[in-house]
Amino acid sequence: MTKEYVLDGAKITSLETFYDQVSSVLIPDADWGRNLDAFNDILRGGFGTPADGFVLRWTHSAASRANLGYPETARQLEKRLRRCHPAYRDTVKADLRRAQQGVGATVFDWLVEIIRVHGGDGEEAKDGVHLLLE
Repeated sequence: MTKEYVLDGAKITSLETFYDQVSSVLIPDADWGRNLDAFNDILRGGFGTPADGFVLRWTHSAASRANLGYPETARQLEKRLRRCHPAYRDTVKADLRRAQQGVGATVFDWLVEIIRVHGGDGEEAKDGVHLLLE
């Protein structure tokens, strides 16, 4: 039987609270980077999640989609802009302008895309992560 983890989207109000859910549900008691790259690594297995794949059930995903929309995306891009390498500042500034205009991918979209890469016909489908949005 495939292991199932449930993220409570009602508790996800920011990228940081998404990371809190990952910490408590997917990898309790594990220390991790709490960033998008580290989340991607968790989905590969070996951090306490099953190496042969699992189901990630995201309840209240509509609430998460709203909370992780353009205002949160702009906030995250502003944070990224403050710490990114100078070579990437123009790209981040352009992404920030789009988010402020309500255009382009949101934080919710970033997370869903990362998860989908690890399942179905994604580039890392061998990881066997199946996302269920509810």
